[in-house]
Amino acid sequence: MSQTSHQHTPSSSEDVVLYAVADHVATLTLNRPERMNTISGPMLMRISELLIAADRDPEVRVVVVTATGNRAFCAGLDLMAQTEGKSNPDSLNMAGATIDLREAPPVVIHEMNKPTICALNGSAAGYGLDMALGCDIRIASANAKLAPSFTKRGILPESGGTWLLPRLVGLSKAAEICFTGRTLSAEESLALGLVSRVVPEAELAQTVHALAAEIAANAPLAVQATKRMMRMSWNESFTEHVHHVYLQLLPLVNSGDAREGMRAFVEKRDPVFTGR
Repeated sequence: MSQTSHQHTPSSSEDVVLYAVADHVATLTLNRPERMNTISGPMLMRISELLIAADRDPEVRVVVVTATGNRAFCAGLDLMAQTEGKSNPDSLNMAGATIDLREAPPVVIHEMNKPTICALNGSAAGYGLDMALGCDIRIASANAKLAPSFTKRGILPESGGTWLLPRLVGLSKAAEICFTGRTLSAEESLALGLVSRVVPEAELAQTVHALAAEIAANAPLAVQATKRMMRMSWNESFTEHVHHVYLQLLPLVNSGDAREGMRAFVEKRDPVFTGR
C-alpha cells in the first residue's frame, strides 16, 4: 500500500473541521468537543468542500468521517435554520452563511463515489444522525447512541433520514424510530443493522483504520463502481440494474487494475492497484 501522505490545512476560522489523507484514506474530523461537535453554518460549507475534494482526489480511496472526543459524534446543527426572506427555497441561512441544500453534507455524502465510513465515537443526533446514516458503513463505540429526536423538537429529519431509515431497517421499524424519537443504544443500533459493528471505545479508531485499509487495498475503480451500482439498485428494476452493471463492467475489464488483479491471482501474490 502506498505510504504517500499529505495534510490539508484548513483556514484559521475552520480548525473545527480537520482533514488529513494518509495511505489512500481521507479522514474528516469534526473538532468541537466542547460543543458536542455541533455544526455551524460555515462548518456545513467546509464539510461539503472537503468531502467533494476527497471524492475528486485520485489519492483517496476511502473517506472516514468522525469527531473529536468520546461524548458526541455530532449533536446536530448549532443554530436553527433561518429561511425567512429567502427567495431560494433550496437554501438556508445559518450564522450569516447561506447554504444550498443540494450541496449540504448529507447530499454530498450520498452522491460520493468513494466509499464512506462513519466512526461513531459518541452520540449522533439531528443533522449529525442523518449525516452518519448517509455513510456506507457505520462503526460505533460501545458508548455511542443514535438519537432520532426530531419529533420531540417539533421538526422532522431534515437531511435524508426519512429516505434512509426505511431503506436501512424497513418501513415499520423506521416509523417506530421516527415517530417515538426514542434514543437507541449502540447495541440496539447493531441489532437493527444501523451500525455494522460495536467495539470498545479504545478500539474504535484502530478498527475503523483497519477496515478502511482493507477497502483501500482493493481496486478503487471496482469499489467505486460497486458503490454506484448499489446506490442505483434502490431505484430501478432488476432488469434495468443488470443492464447498468454490464455497462459498468465493460470499462473495468479493460483497466490496468483488472489485468493486475488477474496477474496477482495467477502469481499467488497480493495485487498492487493504481486506480487506472
